[in-house]
Amino acid sequence: MTSNILSPARKALLVVSAAALIGSLPFTASATSMPPTNGPASVADLAAGLLGAVVNISTSQTIKGNDGPGAVPMPELPEGSPFQDFFKDFFKDRGGQSEAQKVQSLGSGFVIDAEGFVVTNNHVIADADSIEVNFSDGVTLKAELIGTDPKTDIALLKVDPKGHKLTAVKFGDSSKMRIGDWVMAIGNPFGLGGTVTLGIVSARNRDINSGPYDDFIQTDAAINRGNSGGPLFNMNGEVIGINTAIISPSGGSIGIGFSIPSELAANVVDQLQQYGETRRGWLGVRIQPVTEDIAESLGMKDAKGALVAGVMKGGPVDNGTIQPGDVIVKFDGKDIDEMRDLPRIVAESPVGKTVDVVVVRKAKEQTIKVTLGRLEDSANAAAGEEEDQDTEEGSAENQNQAVETTSVLGMTIGELSDDIRAKFGIAADVSGVVITDVAKDSAAAERGIKAGDVITEIAQESVSAPKDVLDRIKALKDQGRKNALLMLASKSGELRFVTVRMD
Repeated sequence: MTSNILSPARKALLVVSAAALIGSLPFTASATSMPPTNGPASVADLAAGLLGAVVNISTSQTIKGNDGPGAVPMPELPEGSPFQDFFKDFFKDRGGQSEAQKVQSLGSGFVIDAEGFVVTNNHVIADADSIEVNFSDGVTLKAELIGTDPKTDIALLKVDPKGHKLTAVKFGDSSKMRIGDWVMAIGNPFGLGGTVTLGIVSARNRDINSGPYDDFIQTDAAINRGNSGGPLFNMNGEVIGINTAIISPSGGSIGIGFSIPSELAANVVDQLQQYGETRRGWLGVRIQPVTEDIAESLGMKDAKGALVAGVMKGGPVDNGTIQPGDVIVKFDGKDIDEMRDLPRIVAESPVGKTVDVVVVRKAKEQTIKVTLGRLEDSANAAAGEEEDQDTEEGSAENQNQAVETTSVLGMTIGELSDDIRAKFGIAADVSGVVITDVAKDSAAAERGIKAGDVITEIAQESVSAPKDVLDRIKALKDQGRKNALLMLASKSGELRFVTVRMD
């Protein structure tokens, strides 16, 4: 009879054999797992080769006294403010005779080539009367301001490299950085001098509402006051970010810092170096987000892209190629996942370039070729557009004919007559169906629709009479749609899209 009971010796042998077998197997926690790695044992060698390229930026600005047109008055403070007594003591007995004072500030920067070009933040050198670049070896050189870009908070300086050998660093590809990758920041926090901190990429594509092209890298590498304008390096010694901002209740690092990614910064720096200014691409459209309701009303599977709310007169697409109601889902081969992606991608494109733009129009994708204008020229077009939108009031003495009205979706709508235009101040070039009243607590009221708005389109179909509105709403309900997409014109003709529930 065979026994199933193992002897202690055989048990020990099996345990040892199993342990040896398990120890020899590769780690296979998941199909996509990478081999576990520790952080770098030391970044001393890497830092040693980079410290010479990172500089301290010192600026000075003259603040005029309180005896001239540039006087600095005592701040107006609410009664009982704890700072009230302090400022009273500071400003009293100055008699309008105070002398001009010099204010100094510190920041960081880095050299990008041997010709002496230095990159920093725009806010580091803004309004400065003089700028000095201090190198790690103690040499100080006067700097010339080549150009600035406040929209991305980047500035380019130049020093004379004669008599001083410069160490330069180059931009890397920030698009290859992954969350969890090691990064190193070098800067001049609190004026202490060259300081190295280490961390990881905490997040990507952060929008902190600092500008129109926000796309920050978030890092937990310590960034403090004075680090602004300094570089964020990858482990190959390439600049993949420009340290710009922190979130902190105390002003010190709490591990939430933000860097401008090199894929955005490098293009701006190149333009400042070539032209002394930026030359961004311009599409000439007004856009708004694609919400779940808007996507459903347009028959789109996913809420993505940028909805074109209007086309600027005199702009690159003021020829009918792109129309209000189009949803831009791809630009020059790059996906537009969110509305905020489009302005940044367009701005990074060369002026005059012809690109393919994929739009969803009436539930079908179309590819359109567009030649980009220059964003810096858009101010003139906008000014002309405002002139065209000046309100032209109609005469109340014109014919007083009866107007057909009806109610739908909590709105009372009617035909546009001269009397109605005069009553609501609707411009003469606005056409469609006027909203004369909106019921409280209705779906339309929830969306901010008000009397005087004009419905110009429903689900990308033009309407000119109340019957057109009723027919379009009925057709959408028959298709099983839950929301109606309305293009509304304001009294002056400015367009916007609104979805209204139909249940």
